[in-house]
Amino acid sequence: MTKTNPGRFFEDYKVGQVIDHAVPRTVSGGERALYHALYPMRHALYSSDEFAKGCGLPAAPIDDLAAFHVVFGKTVPDVSLNAVANLGYAEGRWLKPVYAGDTLRSSSEVIGLKQNSNGKTGVVYVRTRGMNQRDEVVMEYVRWVMVRKRDVDAPAPEVVVPELSKVIDPKDLVIPEGLDFTNYDFTLAGEPHRFGDYEVGEVIGHVDGVTVEEAEHMMATRLWQNTAKVHFDATFRPDGQRLIYGGHVISMARALSFNGLANAQMIVGLNGGAHANPCFSGLTIKAWSEVLDKAETAAPGVGAIRLRLVAVSDASAGELKGEDGKYLPQVLLDLDYWALMPI
Repeated sequence: MTKTNPGRFFEDYKVGQVIDHAVPRTVSGGERALYHALYPMRHALYSSDEFAKGCGLPAAPIDDLAAFHVVFGKTVPDVSLNAVANLGYAEGRWLKPVYAGDTLRSSSEVIGLKQNSNGKTGVVYVRTRGMNQRDEVVMEYVRWVMVRKRDVDAPAPEVVVPELSKVIDPKDLVIPEGLDFTNYDFTLAGEPHRFGDYEVGEVIGHVDGVTVEEAEHMMATRLWQNTAKVHFDATFRPDGQRLIYGGHVISMARALSFNGLANAQMIVGLNGGAHANPCFSGLTIKAWSEVLDKAETAAPGVGAIRLRLVAVSDASAGELKGEDGKYLPQVLLDLDYWALMPI
């Protein structure tokens, strides 16, 4: 008998199956410091306890994407250890801020299965929830992953593809308790641009770029305890390259978006996302954003802005897909999210 875990393969999943993931993790200021070391993060609400208190919060939360990575990383040994690629996201919501000292764990439910036509792989859809030590759900999201089959002759399961909302209704966004932007300090935040300064359809090129290095990617993937073979084992892919974790690209693009969107402080909704093309060490990530929608909220001085964040491996801004409807080869990430911004 073997005591090691080879990970699940496509035929090991059943619709309705609930997987409680190991290992709970208590987060601290260390996660924030490492996150800010890996990515050029400068959003004030996550950098300064005093700034956060001025906005009605008890302290600066852990960065929303850092909390996402911790919750996501727990799921990898059970969901995507044998993945070919993580394909997309939907219906993501941040429900409670995560603070230093909170302990996070994850649970996923299989909500869809579809074998691919090649018979060698299939797509697994899961809804993941991250909980804190009080059993409060701090975030939830759906993702779908292409996973290898163990036995290509295993029969295909019944096709179940979940119907997922393309956009989270602004009324369903959860605003952190106490958040108040009426006394927001734009000088300390780094830019004067507020909710009313952005127009739907506006495209913002974020100017800066960062070249991805193997060392930082390996550190990041280990930090989030992401054990997917495609990120670590150069023999796992036919081309002999280690695939950069998609979350690394997300966080890098979000950090780059500070230049032009410094006041898009908190991510509270993930409408959708696609890792359009693979990212490898040596590529330079640049980013641009498009304003898709805006909505008022019940919180004082707080507006919700819907943004498309696109990471590219060249300087193009506003270019996304070709005439054939497929992503252009330089597009690495297409992310649709809601953020909170002072009115």
